Amino acid sequence: MAKLFSVASWNVEHFKDDPTRVKRVVEFLDAQKPDVFGLFEVEGSTIFDQLVGQMPSYTFQITEGPQTQEILVGVRKTLTAFITQKVEFRSGTTHMRPGQLVTIVKNKQNYGLLFLHLASGTDPRGMGLRDDMLQRALDFRETLDKAEGGEGKARYLFVGDLNTMGMKYPFDRSIEPSLELGKWDRYAARAKVSMRRLAKTHELTWFNGSKSSLKPSNLDHVFASSNLKFKTFKRPDGTDSSVAVRGWVQETTDAGKDAWIGRFSDHSLMYFEIHS
Repeated sequence: MAKLFSVASWNVEHFKDDPTRVKRVVEFLDAQKPDVFGLFEVEGSTIFDQLVGQMPSYTFQITEGPQTQEILVGVRKTLTAFITQKVEFRSGTTHMRPGQLVTIVKNKQNYGLLFLHLASGTDPRGMGLRDDMLQRALDFRETLDKAEGGEGKARYLFVGDLNTMGMKYPFDRSIEPSLELGKWDRYAARAKVSMRRLAKTHELTWFNGSKSSLKPSNLDHVFASSNLKFKTFKRPDGTDSSVAVRGWVQETTDAGKDAWIGRFSDHSLMYFEIHS
């Protein structure tokens, strides 16, 4: 298989106007050498200008609207691409982030990459918003199929911080995160959707540090159409995966994890490569 292009997805928690942190983040991101990347929780007004200055080989687009946390997308200038802000993924809630759809044209074929940052929260409202957004993201495959001229033809994936944290409810009616993910795995496998959640080198991608009462969580994911092929990365146990998780998960001690989180983010970065 030959590499077509690579993708990185990273929630850089509360990414604001701290020049030293921006420099660290850009250096770590640049070390992954992604052809396309999405950054989530971009809040600072000067982040865009700093990225443009420090990453001159990319073009950028950032979401716009009343929300305080934006999605910033970068695409290497050697690629042919166009970017569309998809407001339907707000689920009718104006403060939510719209999606960023990046369409890469490679070898006369279109590849749709939808970057999403979904609603957080373990309350019924938070889970309900996620539920609606995830269904929209999966059903979007059918829309792209029609544009490509037939069922199953669209090359499509969506990626990002999907915040799959389940729901807490009294009377023994809580929903575990694994059950929430299980629902979407089953829905993605439907014939009209024909997508699957990609295996990662590390399942847990979010951690608030060793002093926190919150446990590490499985929040960041990639769902891809069945007609896409990916590079294989080995998990620590030797099994295969399609997404490399890089960041605090690679540290072997609590002190190392805490230091990485303090320097960069509570989310590790996800990296993957699409192959022909």
